[in-house]
Amino acid sequence: MEIEIIEMAERKAKFILKNSSPAMANALRRTMLSDIPKMAIDKVEFHLGPIMADDKEYESVTPLFDEIVAHRLGMVPVPTDLELFTPQDQCVCGGEGCPNCTIMYSLNKIGPGTVLSGNLMPLGNPDLKVKDEFIPIVELTDGQAVLIYATAVMGTAKNHVKWQVANGVGYKYLPKITVDPAKASSEGALNCMKVCPKNVFDVTDGKLVVARPRDCTICKSCMDSVDNDGSITVEGDDRNFLFTFETDGSLTAEQTLNKAAEILSKKASAIFEEIAQLE
Repeated sequence: MEIEIIEMAERKAKFILKNSSPAMANALRRTMLSDIPKMAIDKVEFHLGPIMADDKEYESVTPLFDEIVAHRLGMVPVPTDLELFTPQDQCVCGGEGCPNCTIMYSLNKIGPGTVLSGNLMPLGNPDLKVKDEFIPIVELTDGQAVLIYATAVMGTAKNHVKWQVANGVGYKYLPKITVDPAKASSEGALNCMKVCPKNVFDVTDGKLVVARPRDCTICKSCMDSVDNDGSITVEGDDRNFLFTFETDGSLTAEQTLNKAAEILSKKASAIFEEIAQLE
């Protein structure tokens, strides 16, 4: 199995999984969706009672139920350093909460105005400030305010979608397009080129050639054309797959792909060990 990177941006990637199988492609997809660990807000504490600011008393209330505000905070992408943080159940603190397994945020906002994700301030390391600063949480009117302390911990999307790093993870078979050399210059072949919606083919020296094979969506419009005289065949290659995915920003696309490969490798090693013990 090999991976050829086509595009690797901070939050999105496109690559080809080569010499693999549909089972492995699906395993990689499911791993990226469900098994990548990340930090997310899991506990939210709301200050009760009046809030004083600028010699004025504000009411500690919002138009939304606290549960809704807490849910929205939980969905805010939290920067994650997989080398720095560990799951609470594996932490030396025994799950009580410490800098190795938790991130503490405070949110102090008075109305009128919109409470945004950027109002979350990390208590400690400023590098842990939320990158997407303009996610709206709740609208405050005049006389309203919120004072919130939120705790982020590590988890995976198997437990809740707020711990899902990758989204839009999809793959398709790479197309396998064959042009019969004996018919490449036939009228039928040249006419088939015109019906391709993705402009995959070109004509060189009077012959039909496959110029942009990766643009093919395997719609088979060329094969279904009434002009097709058997000069073109299109099918999916079940050993090579084109992957695309994006991340929510808690991890980069490169970190996400590397972590997915690491998790798959560990799972495969564990299976081999169990098989060896049975023998």
